[in-house]
Amino acid sequence: MEFLPEALEKYVEAHIKPEPEVLKKLNRETYANVLMPRMLSGHLQGSFLRMMSTMVNPSQILEIGTFTGYSCICLAGGLKENGIIHTIDINEELSDMVKKYIKEAGIEKKVKTYVGNALTIIPAIQETFDIVFIDADKKNYLKYYDLVFDKVRKGGYIIADNVLWSGKVVEPKADEETKAIMAYNDKVTNDSRVENVLVPIRDGIMIARKLV
Repeated sequence: MEFLPEALEKYVEAHIKPEPEVLKKLNRETYANVLMPRMLSGHLQGSFLRMMSTMVNPSQILEIGTFTGYSCICLAGGLKENGIIHTIDINEELSDMVKKYIKEAGIEKKVKTYVGNALTIIPAIQETFDIVFIDADKKNYLKYYDLVFDKVRKGGYIIADNVLWSGKVVEPKADEETKAIMAYNDKVTNDSRVENVLVPIRDGIMIARKLV
């Protein structure tokens, strides 16, 4: 998922603010104890998400795919004083770890966690969102986009992770997950209701701003 040469990657990370201690600990524990730790956003992407959130200064964020909570903590950094991030994950086994680090980050009053199928949970959350961050199962990206679209305010953002899918989006033969990512990228690009940019940070982030 890393597209920059190692030397440039190190240079970039040397020129952003240091990773907060709570995120360092979460990073280490994820890599030590959790399957597929590369799913964690990491310092560079996390810093980018925090910056995005800080610029928007949202009241309500929806995150689809909590994993171990790294991106949740980063996104929460830009919330208004009484803002809330709603974060959904299907893996109940990670719930205790997520809650531990949310508490350690001092944001437990700003986070609502949900465990289960996002396709059924999203319709039940009656909020208007300033930011939606999609980072869950790739085959359902299009469904998530359609489910959340009317819940995002005009001028709000839908952000999707892994849209370069380790470079597989430009390979001749695409597997089903890659096809799903490609379909998502095409839909967003061709959707006249949004303006978008694909940012080649880490595994690629698609940012769509709602125009209507």
